[in-house]
Amino acid sequence: MPSLLERLTELAAIDAVAGHEAPLVRHLQGALESVCDEVTVDAVGNLYAVRRGDQDGPTVMIAAHTDEIGLMVKAVEPDGFLRIETIGGVIPSTLPARLVRVRGHLGVVGVKAGHYQSAAERSSAPAVRDTYVDVGAASAASVAAMGIAVGDPLSFVSEVRTFGHHGNLVVGKAIDDRLGCAVLAQLLEEGPPPAGTLVAAFTSQEEVGLKGAGVAGTRWQPDLAVALDTMPSGDTPDLDRKRDLDVAIGAGPVLQVAAGAGGRGFLVHQGVRRYLLRLAEAQGVALQEAVFAGGNNDAAAIAWSGHGVPAASLCLPRRYSHSPVEVADMRDAEAALTLLRAVVASMGALPAFGFLDEG
Repeated sequence: MPSLLERLTELAAIDAVAGHEAPLVRHLQGALESVCDEVTVDAVGNLYAVRRGDQDGPTVMIAAHTDEIGLMVKAVEPDGFLRIETIGGVIPSTLPARLVRVRGHLGVVGVKAGHYQSAAERSSAPAVRDTYVDVGAASAASVAAMGIAVGDPLSFVSEVRTFGHHGNLVVGKAIDDRLGCAVLAQLLEEGPPPAGTLVAAFTSQEEVGLKGAGVAGTRWQPDLAVALDTMPSGDTPDLDRKRDLDVAIGAGPVLQVAAGAGGRGFLVHQGVRRYLLRLAEAQGVALQEAVFAGGNNDAAAIAWSGHGVPAASLCLPRRYSHSPVEVADMRDAEAALTLLRAVVASMGALPAFGFLDEG
């Protein structure tokens, strides 16, 4: 069985901008069919990998999204340059001079020659509408001959690499959420639950509205759902740990108590919160708890799907979120895997998660 790092490196190298997840879904389907009881793909691109226990029991869903942020071809200039639109939460200031890939072809996001930039231009990034990509084509006809057309996705070129004094840090594109996908794939290979049904939902289009997760929750109506994702850390010089976000890489996975401004995105089910905290303590897993006002993830969509699902958001902290150079600590991923193993092992005696239960 490959290591978590090997899985992450392999999965992040597969381009899967939101709405174009098929290459990654095909890869996961091929990798998981031999270890799962059932692997299916629905109409919107969710992949469900199912492992069943020998005894009847609850249905537990663990979700990780397959899509990444990126770009899309909006138009082709007569001289062969591509005009683009962003897909997902791309930061425009990170675009100039970046390498990208479209239909297997290398491209570069153009940047005005520094010798001709004004002082104002040097201190700001161009608007996305003024941004273009150079794929080495001299005409629109050449672009067409390369198989590139309006609507094609462009991914960042930034392979996952290790760095740091102890070698436990990783940097690259699509760590959000290929790291979660890698943990989930590893969990599936470790064996079935003792009872019930474990559903690994590799969800589509999280980056553009948590779309696949709502479909997944409605289809399975699990007794418990955990969204395994990444989230920003607050441990860099440009953020204040207490005023902004009290999360650090290397300090363990994060249980989001609330997400979205004013908690409007997600408020954790308190029974699930208590359950995960107990399991984490029993397993010796340091679990950070956080209020994250800046975003949301699949837990919100699953929790409010169908008749409602007891859910939580378990996140792996990362620096430089929504950039081509996201940084994470593999020790957090290993700790999350330990905790999820305990969740699976407890499926024979899973709590009912009644809203008024005190346990």
